[in-house]
Amino acid sequence: MLSSFIHWNMDPVMFHIGSFGLRYYSLGFLFAFTLGYYIVWRMFKHERVNTDYLESLVVYMFLATLIGARLGHCLFYDADKYLTSEHWVEIFWPFEDGKFTGFEGLASHGAAFGILLALWLYWRRYKMNVWWILDRLVIVVALGGAFIRLGNLFNSEIYGGPTDLPWGFVFERRGETVPKHPTQIYESLSYLIIFVVSLWYYLRKKGHFKSGSIFGWWLVALFGVRFLIEFVKNDQVDFEADMALNMGQLLSIPFIIGGFVIAYLARNEKLLQGPFPKGERKTEKK
Repeated sequence: MLSSFIHWNMDPVMFHIGSFGLRYYSLGFLFAFTLGYYIVWRMFKHERVNTDYLESLVVYMFLATLIGARLGHCLFYDADKYLTSEHWVEIFWPFEDGKFTGFEGLASHGAAFGILLALWLYWRRYKMNVWWILDRLVIVVALGGAFIRLGNLFNSEIYGGPTDLPWGFVFERRGETVPKHPTQIYESLSYLIIFVVSLWYYLRKKGHFKSGSIFGWWLVALFGVRFLIEFVKNDQVDFEADMALNMGQLLSIPFIIGGFVIAYLARNEKLLQGPFPKGERKTEKK
């Protein structure tokens, strides 16, 4: 019976101050960055790497995530709208009808591309080992993904197709009357597990492991999960209806393949080891 399912009609805005409304999605995005910064800071301190490098890294990552995710959404999923003279300015305009909408319309694949580009720029300037950074950074990225998917749940967006499972959600705010797969929860829990396993491995090894080990398998796990969950998720845009694999799955495949390649290279110690190239070690004194 329909009453046995979960009827979801949560207001996506926590509170309003005039025209400004703080959304759960935006709060999760900011909280993920704050908690992620603290965890990575502890890693730098534990491994005696100067935390001054982390301050710059945070700026690079914040801008790369926000810009990359926004461009990813506009180019991969809604290019017909945003690549026009009428709407292109809205790509980085966080207001709609005079109201602040916050960090909406973001694509995780775009964020991934943005982060990789930002790390390349960071390496050119600071000469830190990108593989060493990525092994630690992706741990908190998984945690951030878990918070962001919960934000999608509060927004009643990016959910799945019909289901008769007892945990199906009726997204009443979207006018739904049939229970749907809460794919936001599926992804959030999956990312949380990836975070816990990755952090456990880091702590078990006390930060001493082959560079690229965590990053390679992290790519396989996270984008593998994303690929599988897409099978029960609704299409985000109309043009996906006639595709054998949707856009999210097609964009995940290169990351999965890349993850296997990186894991192989890491196992055979083909990647640079340590936070800095040999002879350029810059650590804090005890």
